[in-house]
Amino acid sequence: MTEAEKPVLLCTNDDGVKSPGLALLARVADAFGDVWTVAPDREQSATSHALSLFRPLRVTQVGPRRYMVDGTPTDCVLLAVKEILEARPRFVLSGVNHGANMGEDVLYSGTVAAAMEATILGVPAIAFSFTGSDDRVLESYEALLGRLIATCLHRDSFPDETFFNINLPDRPAGEVEGITVTALGRRVYHDSLRRIHDEEGTEYFKIGGGRSAWSGRGDSDFRAVRAGFVSVTPLHLDLTNFELLNEVRSWRLGS
Repeated sequence: MTEAEKPVLLCTNDDGVKSPGLALLARVADAFGDVWTVAPDREQSATSHALSLFRPLRVTQVGPRRYMVDGTPTDCVLLAVKEILEARPRFVLSGVNHGANMGEDVLYSGTVAAAMEATILGVPAIAFSFTGSDDRVLESYEALLGRLIATCLHRDSFPDETFFNINLPDRPAGEVEGITVTALGRRVYHDSLRRIHDEEGTEYFKIGGGRSAWSGRGDSDFRAVRAGFVSVTPLHLDLTNFELLNEVRSWRLGS
C-alpha cells in the first residue's frame, strides 16, 4: 500500500487522551492507515451523546496528528471530521474503553456515543471496550484488534447507519474462545442511587455502584463475554419499534 492509498483513520475515546487503551488502539490502527487522534482532555465516561452547546470548545495539539479537546467524545468526533482532519476519515475507531459497554450501557457510554456520532456523519465506526481492568491483559489483544480492524477496512462496503460495538473478555487474548456476533442484553441496576451525608451533615446524592442483574436471549453480548468470547454487536441509529407501528396506529391517538 502506497502513502497515497493509505486511508485516514480517526481514533478517539471517552477515557481521555492519555488513556492506555487509546494508545493501544492508535498503535494498532497505524498499520492500516494515517492515524489521527482527537480525544477528550480528561475522562468523559457516561457522558453519552452530549454536545457542548453553551460554552466554547478549545482544541490543543499535543503531537503530530494528535489533539485533545476540552469537551465530550461527541464533540471530539464532530470537530475532527468537520475541522481538524485534513481529509475525511475512512473509519472512526473509539476506545479501547476500560470497562464493559454492553446492554443498556451503550445508552450512557461516551465510547459508544463517539462511534454513533461518526455514523451520523456518514463515517463507518467501531466502539471497542475491554471488560477487565488489567492493562497487561488488554495489551495482549493487539493482534486480535488488528484482525478485527483489517476485516472491516477491507470490505467493499459497510452497512449504512450501523456501527459495531465490540467487547473484549477479561482474559488474555490467547485464551479467548473465539469471536461471535451478538445482540444487546438487558441490565437492571439496583441501589445505584445513594443518599450520603458529608462531615457537616449536609445531604447529597451519588450515582453509581450498587448491584446489577443481566438478562437476555441466548446470543446476548454479556453471555458471550462471560463464556470467553469477543462480542461483536451491530447497532443502528433507527430506534423505531417497527413491530408496534400498526398497533399504536390503531390507538387513534388524538382522535
